[in-house]
Amino acid sequence: MKIGFNLLLWTTDLDRALLPTLRALKAAGYDGVEVPIFSGDPAHYRGEGLASTVVAIVQDEARNPLSATNEAAGVDYLKWLVDCSVALGAEVLAGPFYQPLGVFSGHPLSDDEWQRLVRTQTAMADHAGAAITLAVEPLNRFECYALNTCERAARLVQAVNRPNYGYLFDTFHSNIEEQDAIEALRATLPQVSHIHISENDRGTPGRGHAPILPAIAAARAGGYTGWLT
Repeated sequence: MKIGFNLLLWTTDLDRALLPTLRALKAAGYDGVEVPIFSGDPAHYRGEGLASTVVAIVQDEARNPLSATNEAAGVDYLKWLVDCSVALGAEVLAGPFYQPLGVFSGHPLSDDEWQRLVRTQTAMADHAGAAITLAVEPLNRFECYALNTCERAARLVQAVNRPNYGYLFDTFHSNIEEQDAIEALRATLPQVSHIHISENDRGTPGRGHAPILPAIAAARAGGYTGWLT
């Protein structure tokens, strides 16, 4: 497994002012960094040679792939995320790239929304091809309604059915949503393509009650060889 550090601790926009930070992280022993992509274009990221993974979100309703009205614009946005991540040289593009954060319909995910979710994520995976691995992230129920649990995320991965498409297991979100986060990880590990290590209070890993060490142990025992960020 490789260990990376999420640059959201410092910024939402990658620029060369972060080079001293990147050098310090490398000197500390990190294998790479996780870069937020919220703006710019592929040319902005091309040739940086700094990234190992990328984290991204759907930023607004106008680009919401889950919306019947904005599905086409949402797919264009997902393809833009892929293009920027590939230009950066990232190995993995991860995040809740299926709906804007904090937006709720007031109802459970409908059958039409599920089909739209599968359709738009499949389009994203097909656009990415062999160039990059995708890792869709289920979030806790207070942040989204489309994808909250490991089981649901694994079912989405199976529905998309593309070799470059998996889901992101996060120790913070699973600690909220799962009755047994480690058992949920073990049960869905074949569908996991990325792992976020985050404490329950978003503080220093290991100082709270998120099951971080058991998650790492379960991933290793199950043969996971990807990134921990």
